[in-house]
This record gives sequence, structure tokens and C-alpha cells, in this order.
Amino acid sequence: QEQLVQTGGGLVQAGGSLRLSCAASERTFSNSALGWFRQAPGKEREFVTAISWSGASTYYADSVKGRFAISRDNTKNTVYLQMNSLDPEDTAVYFCSAASQWYGVSWSGDYWGQGTQVTVSS
Repeated sequence: QEQLVQTGGGLVQAGGSLRLSCAASERTFSNSALGWFRQAPGKEREFVTAISWSGASTYYADSVKGRFAISRDNTKNTVYLQMNSLDPEDTAVYFCSAASQWYGVSWSGDYWGQGTQVTVSS
């Protein structure tokens, strides 16, 4: 099973910004929607945002809407998560995921990244 490769986590102060990257194989990337999920301490994994293959459709959780932005570069087989105006509540392990089937809130999650720690201090 293919595992996506993530980079870009770290420690940032509240109000700051970070950008995460996630690379996949060409075969996986070209046939998948890409999404980001996160898991905070003591909480279950939750949906953050996702983008369609063409990039025309994007969806965001209410908690990050207006602050986070997802994008994908099909020439580099990479999806990005730009995080602005970070809050300590955003502290979590962030995972990228590739889905061959994405129907509304249903996400097949065929492949996952290793996870990247994002810590926001106050």
C-alpha cells in the first residue's frame, strides 16, 4: 500500500502561518481527490479540507474556513495546506489522504500520509 509523504510541520505562535505539503505517486495523484485531516490530543480524527482532481471543488470544515487554503499542483503530484491565523486549537497531527472515491462527506481514504505535528503556542 502506498503511503503519502508529508513535510512542513512545526511549531508556530498564535496568529502565525504554516504550509504543509504532501507528495504522491503520479498514478495515485492523477486519479484521486486529495484531502487533509487532523487529530488533536484526546480527540478523534476529523476532516479539515479536500480538493477535487481539477481543483475546481474545495470543501472546508467550519473550524478552518477563511483561515486555511488547500491547493494542488498536478505537475508536481503535490497537495498543499496553507494555514493562516493559527490558533492553539489547531494543534494536532495533520494527515493528508488520497481518495479514489469522494461523494459529499464520504471519503474512501485509499492512501494516507505519515502524519505531521503542528503545534501552535499562545
